[in-house]
Formats: sequence, structure tokens, C-alpha cells
Amino acid sequence: MDAWEEGLSQKPCFSVQQLHLCRGLSPFLLTCAIYFLLWIPEDQPSWISALVKCLPVLCLVVFLRAARSDRGYRALLQGALLCSAVGDACLIWPEAFLYGVTAFTVAHLLYLWALGLTPLRPGLLLPIVPAFLLYNGLVLLHLPPGMVPMLVTYSLVLASMLWRGLARGGSARWGALLFTLSDSVLAWDAFVQSLPHARLVVMTTYYAAQLLIALSAFQSPRLKSR
Repeated sequence: MDAWEEGLSQKPCFSVQQLHLCRGLSPFLLTCAIYFLLWIPEDQPSWISALVKCLPVLCLVVFLRAARSDRGYRALLQGALLCSAVGDACLIWPEAFLYGVTAFTVAHLLYLWALGLTPLRPGLLLPIVPAFLLYNGLVLLHLPPGMVPMLVTYSLVLASMLWRGLARGGSARWGALLFTLSDSVLAWDAFVQSLPHARLVVMTTYYAAQLLIALSAFQSPRLKSR
């Protein structure tokens, strides 16, 4: 058998399932592109800008319908994505900021429920706890007193979600890390010091994080339990 025939007989680069996943993600990728191409100014809040911002996350809710994993896990991820979409919409308007934080807190609680406590891996808390204490200690110095309880609660829930995402492994690990990075840049830019290209960094990492966590529903149990 020559090299050409041998190449034809090899396993295809992409499985049928991977091709279906790519096709199913087309709406998400398209709506992400629309968001970044339109780049509606933040100082012009409107229901149109809220919809454009929420659409990628809502597309992931529909995308998860194709997952054949545990129904409970899939439903929890969909619930977290819907809460995230509510949070995205609220954050369009500065006066609804705390409502947005509340929605994202619920989203992370649903992610926590989905990710579970197995494997426990408490050793992962050794780097997480000091990092969160240091970062949040710096941010809290710049917060209005009325925001402190809500944002401290959110930070604790986010740190817990990061721990469970890292413990679960697979794409959930990277999703949890990117979500934490996105929120950290957002909080620093909003309350401590303006950062160059902050919105671009925040939204890029945020959409990537939501995608990676959603993809965990398509991974095998062996990979997800690492």
C-alpha cells in the first residue's frame, strides 16, 4: 500500500460527534462575532445592547440540548447560563449592577451544584484561598460600603466554583479559570483602576469560559472525573 492509500485508510481527523459539535456551536460563534463587530458603546445602554450581549450565552443553552450526558448535569448548566444571561442584561445598566451580581451568584451556585464534590481535592484550596484573600482585600478598599456584603458573597461563591472546576478537570477546569480571570479584570477596572482594553479582555474570557464549561457536558465521565 502506497502512502496515498495508507492516508485514505487512516482514521478521519474529525469524528462525526466533533463535526456535530462544531455545527451546533455555529450560532454561538456567529453571535459572538456580532457582539464584537457591533461593539455597542457601554455609555449607551439599551435593550438592543442587552440582547446582543446575551445572545451568545442563550445560544449555549440551546446547544446543550444536544448533550447526552446526565440530564441533571445538563439542566444545571442550562440554568446557570440563563442566570448568566440575566446578569449580562442587568450589567448593561449601572443602576442594576447589584441585580447582575445576584444573578451571577445564582449562576455560580448552579455550576457548583453541577460540578459536585467528587473528587474533593482540598489541596487545590491552598493556592486559591490566599490569592482570593489578597485580591479581594485590595478591591474591598475601593468599594462603596453598600456593595461590600454582596460582592464578598459573590467572591466566596466564585472561589468555590473555581475550586470545583479545577477538581473536575477537563474543559470545566479552563472554564472556571477563565471565568475567574474575567471577573477579576472586571472588578479591578470598575473599582480600582481603569485598565486598557479591559472590556475586550473581560468579554473574550467570559464567552470562552461559558463555552468551556458547557463543553464539559459532552465529555466522557472518565475525562470529567480527573
